[in-house]
Parts: sequence; C-alpha cells; structure tokens
Amino acid sequence: MLEPNALPTDETLDPQDWEPLRQLGYRMVDDMLAYLENVRARPVWQPAPDQVKTHFNQPVPLDPQTPEEVYDDFLENVLPYPIGNIHPRFWGWVFGTGTAFGALADFLAASMNTNSGDFDHHSAIHVEKQVIDWCKEMLGFPPSASGLLTSGCSVANLIGLAVARNAKCGFDLRREGNQGAPHRMVLYVSQQIHSSIQKSVELLGLGSDSIRYIPTNQNYQIDLDALKMAITKDRKEGLLPFCIVGAAGTVNTGAIDDLEALADICERENLWLHVDGAFGVWAALTPTASHLVKGMDRADSLAFDFHKWMYIPYEIGCVLVRHADLHYKTFSLTPEYLTRADQGRGISGGSDLPWYTDYDFHLSRGFRSLKVWMSLKQHGARKYGRMIQQNIDQARYLAGLIEAAPELMLAAPVPLNVVCFRYTRPDLDDKALDILNKEILVELQETGIAVLSGTTLNGRYVLRAALTNHRSRRADFDLLVSEVIRIGKQLGS
Repeated sequence: MLEPNALPTDETLDPQDWEPLRQLGYRMVDDMLAYLENVRARPVWQPAPDQVKTHFNQPVPLDPQTPEEVYDDFLENVLPYPIGNIHPRFWGWVFGTGTAFGALADFLAASMNTNSGDFDHHSAIHVEKQVIDWCKEMLGFPPSASGLLTSGCSVANLIGLAVARNAKCGFDLRREGNQGAPHRMVLYVSQQIHSSIQKSVELLGLGSDSIRYIPTNQNYQIDLDALKMAITKDRKEGLLPFCIVGAAGTVNTGAIDDLEALADICERENLWLHVDGAFGVWAALTPTASHLVKGMDRADSLAFDFHKWMYIPYEIGCVLVRHADLHYKTFSLTPEYLTRADQGRGISGGSDLPWYTDYDFHLSRGFRSLKVWMSLKQHGARKYGRMIQQNIDQARYLAGLIEAAPELMLAAPVPLNVVCFRYTRPDLDDKALDILNKEILVELQETGIAVLSGTTLNGRYVLRAALTNHRSRRADFDLLVSEVIRIGKQLGS
C-alpha cells in the first residue's frame, strides 16, 4: 500500500495557468480575422511544397509541446495551403465560402462540447429544433414534419432514402432485412443526379442495379415521358417501384427537375418523392428563381446543405421528412442505458422535445446547429436571399461575358448559378479543344488566378463555375474571362 505522500498526482488537460492560453486565444482570433479580411490579396490556391508534405510524416508525439509551438506549426505548415474556397475567385465544384461569425460560432459550440443526440433539457436541443423549424418555414414544409441536421447532403440523402425504403417496402424490413422483400425495389433518378444517391442505395443494401437512370432533356432535367415508361415497364416485370429522386440543382449544370410534375407522378403511382436539393433549394429565398423549385414543398423528404449556398462553415446539412412517424419508425431504438421514462426533472427526464437519436443512425452528434442559428440571427433570411440572388445575377453576368467573347461558348443553359463554357478555336477539332480546356483549367488553378472545375457535357470537356461565394464581385468575372482567353491563346499558339 502506498504511503499518502506517494500517491500519484492527479492530472488534467486544463492549463495550470489560464492566462497564457487566453493570450494565445486572443492572438489566434486576431490572426484568423486578419486572414479572412485580407483573403483577396492572396492567390486562390497554392500547393503544399514537398518539405511541408514531408513534415506530416513524423511519428506520434510522445512528449508535450507548448500551445505556442503547436500554433506556430499550424501557421507555418497548415494555414498557407488551404483548398481555397474562402477566396472570392473560388468557383470549383460546389464549395461554400463560410463566414467569420460562423467560425466564431463553431468555437463557441466546441467550447460547450455538447452531444446533441439525446437528452432534452439542455439548450442545444432547443437550438436545433428552432433551426429545423426555420428550415420548414423557409422551404414550405409543414410544421408537423420531422427534421435532422447532418454532416451534409450525402448523409441527408441516405436518411431520406432509408425512410422511403422502409415506408414503401410493404413488410417489416427492420426485422427481416432486404432479403425479405417479395419483389425487388427500384427507384428512378436522372442521369445528372449526384453520386451520393448511388452510394446511399448501395449502403441500404438495394444494389446499384435497383437504380433506373432516366435520360434528360435539352435542359438537363429528367425526361418525364421516359420516366413514366420506365415505371410502367418495371411494374409489368414484377418489380416494386418505390421512389423518384428529383434534383433541385444538379452539380454539373445547376438544372432543377420539374418537381411539380414529379410530385404528380408520385401521387398517381404511390411513390415516395425524395428531393436532393443540396444547394438549389435555397433558390426559394430569391425573387427571380423561387419558381424553379415549385413543387419541392410536396416532397416526402428533402435533403440540402447549409455549407454550400447558405455560406455556413463546413460541415452541416439537413433532411426534412414530411411523415415524422415514418422517420421515427425507421431509426428509433432505445437501449436500457438511454431509457427516459418518467425520471423526474433530471437531465434524462421526460419532455416533448425530440431525441434526435430517434431519427438518425448516429448516437453522438455535435452542436452543429449553433452556427446556423447565430448566422441566421446575425443576417436574417432576407439578406441570405439577396446574397443567393446576387450569385444568380453574377452567373447571368458571366454568361453574358462568355456569349460576347468570340473565343468562348456557353456549353449549357444557366438556369441558376452554374456556368459551363468552353474555350474554342476554329482551327482545332473537338478532341484538341478538350485537351486545351483541361490545360486552361490547370493553369488557372496552379497560378492562383481562380479555381474552376471541369466536367463533360455531351461528350465534350467544359470549364465549370459554380457560384456559391458571397465574396465574389463582378470584376472577378471580368478577370476570369480575360485570363481564360489569354491562357487559351498562349497555350494554343
């Protein structure tokens, strides 16, 4: 037995003296606000050099470093090499920009270190419920619908399709599994749908062969006649159609399916309508584009992101489900260690607030809602609508610049905020132009002028700008067009 003076000393991860950490925290805030304030003065993107990559091959640290040393390592080897989406001329893929206040909200949430999955007498549950209620109000969903904040639209799609599968299968799928299905279940998507839908279908055990990829029309929307024919064919062959996935803003072109028509078909055919609205749903807040998402409010489930076109820092998405009882039945499972029946007024006592673990496959859930709650309160939904409208107007401005330039051509309609275009030369064939446009893209990125992404439309490689950036200005698009033409001439000479 140890003598009292030989007992081990209790340790903690808190500092013995809080003042140095407080001063370092002040320095961090100052540094990062200056970093955001001066973002325009830096290249959009720069690659990490070999010595920085080598730096991250070191073994696990066994002994402590001071917080100041760790922060200096961050400043030297991490901060200078971001992906670049905070820059005003980042328009690649569909990356949101984030805000300074949203970043501070993330700090507050991490400091509270709340698990928002269960228990219902702490503030985070109230905040998440209010954010979800605000989403239903902004997007036209009924107050009785359920909702859940997620890491992003990929998980939101997975949850929505899981509810659809279980609701439409016709048997106790949670108990019997997919192998209990009397008929193979199939669902319908356009050829332009996001890859997360296929991943979800595979994770749900339905298999990618259960997806019917329907061709699109000249506007890259799902072809309604082809869709109806596919449903009829599958029913005749003894299969079970259960869901149509509508796109509210495809990644390639920003196309929005005719959601009203899809809702009519689902109603007539007794199918579930899931809408993948990753970024396009937010057109609902604008005066000129809200009509494009008409019918979205009739969906059975709706998936979308905040970290794309609502400019909230990564990562946060949401799913709304019209039928809260079906959502609950798909995921609810309460083990004895989480039983919450009549336990008085303590932390696990009864309440009418939801336990979000009943609507999710996660048990541990961070306090994601705080940055949305604080950001919406800071700016208001009307300002977000103006910012989204600004991106739409900028996309039309860019399209106009492209149409006015003999060296460039639009490659797709611009219904929303995605602009696909191509550098052209009359003396080069399509294959050579594909190669040249890829080279233009790389040159734009590696010189730090701008970040676009590329895609293939109708068999041809095109440049693609997705405008979900609240820092962009019209002068940035003037620069983009002039630089694409300059680089194209230089590389093609």
